[in-house]
Amino acid sequence: MTELARQLWMILRISFFNLANSRNVFLYIVVLLFELGSIPVSVRLIQWTADFYGALERFDGSEAARQVGIYALLISAYAALALAGGYLRKFLIMRWRQDLTGAVLNDWLSDKIYWRLQNGYGVEKIDNPDQRIADDCRLFVEEFVDETLDLITSVTGLFTYIAVLWSLSNFPLEFTLFDWDVSIPRYMVWAAFLYVLLSSGLTHWLGYPLKKLTFNQQRKEADFRFDLVRLRENADPIAVSGFEGAERRRLDEKFAAIVANWRRLILREFYLGCFKIPYFRTILRIPLLLALPAYFAGHVNFGGLMQLASAFQSVVTTLSWFIFAYNRLAALAATITRLGDLLDAIERCKNAPESEISVTKHPGGDIHVKKLTLESPVGKSLQIPSEWDLKSGEHVWISGPSGLGKSTFLKALANIWPYGHGEIQIPDGKSCAFIPQRSTINGTSLAESAVYPLEEGSISLDEASDYLEAVGLPDQARALQAGLKPDISGLSGGELQRLALVRLLIEKPDWVFMDEASSAIDSDSEAEIFARLRARLPNTTFILVAHRPPDGFGELRYIPLSPNPGIPIFDLTK
Repeated sequence: MTELARQLWMILRISFFNLANSRNVFLYIVVLLFELGSIPVSVRLIQWTADFYGALERFDGSEAARQVGIYALLISAYAALALAGGYLRKFLIMRWRQDLTGAVLNDWLSDKIYWRLQNGYGVEKIDNPDQRIADDCRLFVEEFVDETLDLITSVTGLFTYIAVLWSLSNFPLEFTLFDWDVSIPRYMVWAAFLYVLLSSGLTHWLGYPLKKLTFNQQRKEADFRFDLVRLRENADPIAVSGFEGAERRRLDEKFAAIVANWRRLILREFYLGCFKIPYFRTILRIPLLLALPAYFAGHVNFGGLMQLASAFQSVVTTLSWFIFAYNRLAALAATITRLGDLLDAIERCKNAPESEISVTKHPGGDIHVKKLTLESPVGKSLQIPSEWDLKSGEHVWISGPSGLGKSTFLKALANIWPYGHGEIQIPDGKSCAFIPQRSTINGTSLAESAVYPLEEGSISLDEASDYLEAVGLPDQARALQAGLKPDISGLSGGELQRLALVRLLIEKPDWVFMDEASSAIDSDSEAEIFARLRARLPNTTFILVAHRPPDGFGELRYIPLSPNPGIPIFDLTK
């Protein structure tokens, strides 16, 4: 419970209890005032019950008709408060969700934490962060707003309802038990508390496992959804290789886990429902039955009996908030835990020990690597030279067997690889672009993807078409000029790699680091594209990691890497 409270406060602190989100606090108070406004109406309805049924007992038709009119006014006021409060409550939920989601996204995307969480750097990998941000932020706000408003309203109304019940039950319950004369003054008040206390304890005993089951259900649903997305993103290789059977087997396993946990969840809900449903149905009648001794003893008339039952019902219903909300509270607790675990992981990433690889800027124009040692996450040393000098204007081709650390070296240059030690000096004021083997494509349309990471429309149509021509996509260039909006789902791997190169023509960086970024392009086309890039980017230095010699560069410094640390690293000039 302490851990749950800590995580709840952490979520509230970043999205509610701070100056930037003061508008949410104000709106919450306004919504709460509308909720509290219904309490006087409810109290007046208790008095109306006595007046109306008293008129019926006296056969006073005119008074009964007048009470019907009063009832209509009370219901109209109650409906107006409920509608206005409900509208503002939904408005509050969306604004609060927007602020919470924005705060989590800011932390998740800052300092490459999304990458570090995915790769288990500084903290254990967290499952399905996308689901926690998209769904748990929404669920938390919806459930927290609903439950806290209901709780505050219930607690506030409880004092009023108890005061009414106390004033009405000014008579004792008298009976004989084992020759003892027993007299319980204002027994209706004590009966309400005892009734709800026993019922709440039974509810918690039956429903305690719901939090864990709900947590697991959310996780298993997210795992299944993640595999569906993965299948969609890898549709081409799966379809070509005929792996549908294996994928179906994986999906069936994930869905079977959903079903198995769901069965445990609904069985537990069934056990809880065996008590809650009868409790809910009898809560409207129990007050009347408990008030009957007072009626038969002559302490109250028929109208007073109905008023007493109504007051008792209001007290019991208010006290039963915990019972009625138990399933929702279990879901809220599971949501707080999932979202809190993500925020804890982000915080641990922020506080993780600094990498011993120092990436600094210097006033020169070259890149210097000094005493660099790179390691895998499990501590294996990678065969990367400890001393590098990459000179501006000198294009470099790095090759070697897989697993030596070529891609890792580029990640170290990008200042995202934490494992190892040494120093990397990069030129101050110079821009760098990293092009990985797997292209990062945004959106589904060619117009969006051609200018990524910029927004669509940030460059003219003529420029975009010209860049597409330059990287060997003439058909797509013509389609763009014709005003068509083709998607990119049908592009081959080589065409996607060409599309990623458009970024270089837009940004015109000083340094370009390419990690097998043209591996799916044939040699002749690759040479033609590189020659165009060199012509259009005369001041850009290219560092290429590739297994085959890249053509189209002219003079090229060659750095082969050896898996045997005893064989010296050497340079060749092509």
